[in-house]
Order: sequence, then structure tokens, then C-alpha cells
Amino acid sequence: MWRDIDPRALERDRPEPGRGRVGGSTDVEPVPVSDDPRDVFTRDLDLPRGSSRERVRANDRDYRLSGDDVRVLATVGAFRVVPASDLREPSPRTPTRPARDLERLRDLGLVRTTPYVIGRTRTTLVTLTSEGRSLLERSRRPDAGGPRQSFYVGISKPRELAHDSRVHGAYMKAAERHIERGEPIRRVVLEEDLKREYQRFLQVENRARRQRGEAVDGNTEAVARWAQEHQLPCEDGHVQLPDARLEYEDRDGRRAVEDIEVVTPHYRGAHAAAKVRAGFTRYRAIGARLGGLRTTGSSGRAVNPRLAEELLQ
Repeated sequence: MWRDIDPRALERDRPEPGRGRVGGSTDVEPVPVSDDPRDVFTRDLDLPRGSSRERVRANDRDYRLSGDDVRVLATVGAFRVVPASDLREPSPRTPTRPARDLERLRDLGLVRTTPYVIGRTRTTLVTLTSEGRSLLERSRRPDAGGPRQSFYVGISKPRELAHDSRVHGAYMKAAERHIERGEPIRRVVLEEDLKREYQRFLQVENRARRQRGEAVDGNTEAVARWAQEHQLPCEDGHVQLPDARLEYEDRDGRRAVEDIEVVTPHYRGAHAAAKVRAGFTRYRAIGARLGGLRTTGSSGRAVNPRLAEELLQ
């Protein structure tokens, strides 16, 4: 069983300080507003949405799925790993139903459940199987416009599992604020997606610099331009990436983004200070609990060393 070990600060050779950023300005097609922040993950899927189970053909077999089943699969896929307790609200009339429903999806081979301990709290983590992701991918509507929501299989970073399992909870807190304001969420982009896109850019940029006979480590200006284009903080050629990015539609119908970060007690020193400077929306993780909203904007002033301590208060 994986324990609550999160060496994120130790595994990064150097901090990536940044500065704050807010929103965007690209006009987008209006998105319907839903009261459930998880509905965004099923919006472009041609799958059941009602309470009754319907026949779904995928993976050369038939499944019987309800709208709740589909929402669970898409939510787990969007965040890679989600605590079982986050997926459905228990009902006083049927208190064991969420657990039974997850067992059914597991028996169908669509999800995998893993016992886990966060802090001192026992929980169960849920991930998609390859069959679960295949079902979602094959059910995408061909006429869906705009960037697609990514879905993931299994656990990719076991040593960061305690941290990553809290990202869904931070998303729910942030998304609920936007929904209350009438600002629909368009999709969620995880850190690994942003990092993958950044690495592709670096490979292209470095190859071009070699062809011109220039030093590879002299592309600070190009990195800063890339960060600005992607509305990410950058300082001295180092881009700061959030745990997750919410892409949403503001009240003027324009695309905007909010970057969120889950801060654990393992955040220390320069790494913690960089998160303060970045201006991300921060949520404190203490044991199995997720603390309140913390935000910091860019001020242009030097960072007070005590700001790093503020992350853990």
C-alpha cells in the first residue's frame, strides 16, 4: 500500500519561480451552465445521461450504464486518480449504494480501486482501466468543437499519489465558485499535459538553436514568450506549472483560465516561495483534509521569505 509520501520538492532540481496571471480574452462558443462541476467531463460524450441504465456497446462487449456511471468514469479519467468518497454523495436512504456502484464498475473492468492511507485516514482511490478509457474515447461526439478533455489510465506517479489524489477536491471548490457566478467550465488541463506541451516546445526550440549554431541554454526570451502565450508565470527562463488549469467562459463569453495548486506540508523553501509568487489559487492539504482558498497576485515586489511559511499556516 502506498503511503502519504510526497517528495515533490526533493525531486525537482531547481525551483521554477513565476509571477501571477489572470484570465484570457479569446471569444468562444457559449457553453451550457450545469450545477454539477463534473458534467463538463461528459458534455462531449455520446453516452447515457439519465438515471436508468442503458446498453452501451464498446470494447466488443455490451455494458449497462447510467448517467451517474458515466459521470464517475469521466471524472476519474479527467483527474487520473480520485478518492472514492469524492465521487458520489451518500444518501441516508441508500447509504451503501455509492460503494456498490463502484464495485459494479470495477467488476465490469472499467475502473480499478486501490486501498490507501492519506495522513491517518483510510480511503479507496479510483483509477480508470484501459477498457474504461477506451469506452470514453470511442464515445466522443465527432461534432464536438474546441479542445478535448483528456482522460488518463492508472497511476503514473506513485510517490506523489497522496498529493495528486487531492487535485479533484481542489477543482470542485474552484469550479463551484465559477458555477455560482454563471461561468461554465470548458475543460480541465492537468500539470502533465501542460508539461508535455512545454517539453515539445523546448525540443523544437533547442533543435532550431542547434541548427543556427546557438547555445541551447540561451533561449530565455523564447521561453518567456511561450509562457506569456500560455498565460503561465515565468521568471529567469523558468516556467511555473500548476497542478491543474480550469478553462472556463467568463460572463462576457470569453475564454479565461484559473490555475490551482494543492499545497502539502512537504512544500519548503524556494519551492514553496515559487508557488506564492506564481499567483495560483492555492489549497492547503493537511492530512486527508483540504483547506480553504488562498490566492496571491503578482505585485512586482521582492518576495518576503515568510510568505513560504504562510503556505502551511
